[in-house]
Amino acid sequence: LITVLAALAYGCSTDGCTDLRSSIPKAGFYSAASAAKISLDSLQITGIGAPGDSVLLAAGTSQSEVYLPMRSAQTSTAWCLSYKWKDTDFPQLNDTITFQYTAQPYFASAECGAMYRYHVRSFTYTTHMIDSVKMTDSLITNNDAEQIQIFFRTAEEEGGER
Repeated sequence: LITVLAALAYGCSTDGCTDLRSSIPKAGFYSAASAAKISLDSLQITGIGAPGDSVLLAAGTSQSEVYLPMRSAQTSTAWCLSYKWKDTDFPQLNDTITFQYTAQPYFASAECGAMYRYHVRSFTYTTHMIDSVKMTDSLITNNDAEQIQIFFRTAEEEGGER
């Protein structure tokens, strides 16, 4: 009985699979003025056209990066970035980032199974509070690495950034 249980446990092992079993790009937040990584506590990110316009990042949680899922049944995905700071909480200041891509099914391994990979063809963004957006790789895989860099306009104050 012990031999059978050990064989079953070994057969169901996922040691050969990475922790991230879906291809979801990670986006990091940066200051456009200094190119330093920043944490934002009043940023809300929602999926545009997603079921229930799902909230991916709620304001009030300090984050320096976020995962931005893409929809495999579509050829584009868009996110709305809302700024909930006292002086910037206006819908006309919201930014939008849109990615155009091709979703391709990919069989990773017996342990990981199948997933989608995304080949980003192009992307656009508005520039209300965003200065620029860069991609480090146009192929989105299940590699847990930052692939999108979002540079925000930041105000310099005496003693550092705000």
